[in-house]
Formats: sequence, structure tokens, C-alpha cells
Amino acid sequence: MITVTPIAPETYRITPGRVLRSEWHKLWTLRSTWITLLAASGLTLGMGLMMGATYEPGGDAADMDVVVITLMGTQFAQVAIAVLGILTIAGEHAGGMIRASMTAVPRRTPVLWSKAAVFGSVAFAVTFLTHLTTFLAAQTLFSGTDQAASLNDPGVLRALAGSAAGLTLLGLIALGLGSLVRSVPGAIGAFVGGIMILPEVLTMLPYDIVRDAAPYFPARAVEALTTTQQAAGAASPGGALLALVLTAAVTLVTAGALTKRRDV
Repeated sequence: MITVTPIAPETYRITPGRVLRSEWHKLWTLRSTWITLLAASGLTLGMGLMMGATYEPGGDAADMDVVVITLMGTQFAQVAIAVLGILTIAGEHAGGMIRASMTAVPRRTPVLWSKAAVFGSVAFAVTFLTHLTTFLAAQTLFSGTDQAASLNDPGVLRALAGSAAGLTLLGLIALGLGSLVRSVPGAIGAFVGGIMILPEVLTMLPYDIVRDAAPYFPARAVEALTTTQQAAGAASPGGALLALVLTAAVTLVTAGALTKRRDV
């Protein structure tokens, strides 16, 4: 006689932890994850070493903030991080895997929140570690110059962490755009055009409200987070971080609301 052992319903119950674990595995099994993270880290480290190797005391870069000149490569790395954020969600739409994800999690929004949580934690950890490594490596070349500094100097560690947080939030904004547009090329175009180019175009308008808001535009907010001292006309680190958090939150919440309404 064959005895069938019943399986408890809890075995198949959807929990936040299981959704997070699923998204963690999906992120790390994609080749694009490794490529974009390596590209972002390589560009940041390579540019930092190049700036240190070619730096001349008393030259045009002498007045630049030490963290800004060290992390010059983040101007390119932020595009790689944004592309990874877009691929995290829009790549599933392009490949059709999103149907399986939404079928397994009928409420839908936990998939988006889990993707954002996994991507955000990975992006921050990798960028912060890269920034620390780049700063320490570049300082071996800056030693003996007016750009010599240490992690204990005022504002240095905060600027390194702030830059990592800024890049991560830009990536989360890109992830939200990827969910809204559901197309990798379309979301990349929306990010580059709407987040990086359009705000700079708006600053040319002769309106006080635009001039007052300009320091809080995403790209400029990241710049404010990367400096050890607040530059003239720039947002404070706290204000810049808040502006990025709010922008990312609005983008993701809007994407979540549409995710519940639209067909997969």
C-alpha cells in the first residue's frame, strides 16, 4: 500500500523573504549584472588612478575637491549603474520572464519592491567599496601633493559614502523608469534625456524657480554629495540626499501603482 504524505500549504506560501531570495538569485545569474558592475568599478578606479598619475600641483585641478577629483570616473559609472537598474526590471519584460514572476507573485508589487531592495543593496555595497579602494589607491599617487588626504580628514568618508548613495539612488530611479517604460532602450533614453540632459537644459531658462530648484536636480544632487565641503550654489548634503530619495520614491511608487493596473 502506497502512503501519500500531504505537503503543508506553508511549503508553497509566498513570503517577502522568498521573493527577495528569488530576486537575489535572478540578479546574480545574469551576465549583465557582472558586466555592468565591473564596468562601473573599473571606470571609477581607472579614472581615479589616472587623475592621480597625471596630477600636477598648482595646475588647473589644484582647487578641485579631493574626493571629486578622485571619483571623476563616477560620471561614467553612473550610466553603468543606471543601465543595470533598468535591466533588472525591463530586461524581464523584454525576455518575457516577467510573466512567470507575476504569476508566482500575484500581488505583483512585492516583485518590484524586492528588485529595488536587492539592486539597491548590491549597488551601494559595490560602489562604496569601489570608492574606498579608489580613494586609497589614488592617495598613493597624490602623496606629497596638495591633494594628499586621508579617510580621517573632515568630510572625506561622508563624501565617499554620499557618492555611493547618490549613484545607488540614481540606479533606483532608473529601475523605476524601466518598470514604467518596460523597454530597455526606451528606459535608457528616458534616463539619459530626462534625468541627465533635460535638467541641464532647464537651467538655461531665465526663471528664479528653476535656478532655485537646479541644485536639487538628480545629477547635481549627486555632485553635492560627492564633495567634502559644500560648494557655492550647491545643495547641502542633507538636502541633496533628500531630493534624490524623494525622486526615487516617487518614481518607484508610480511604477508600483501602474504595475498593479497594467497587463504584464
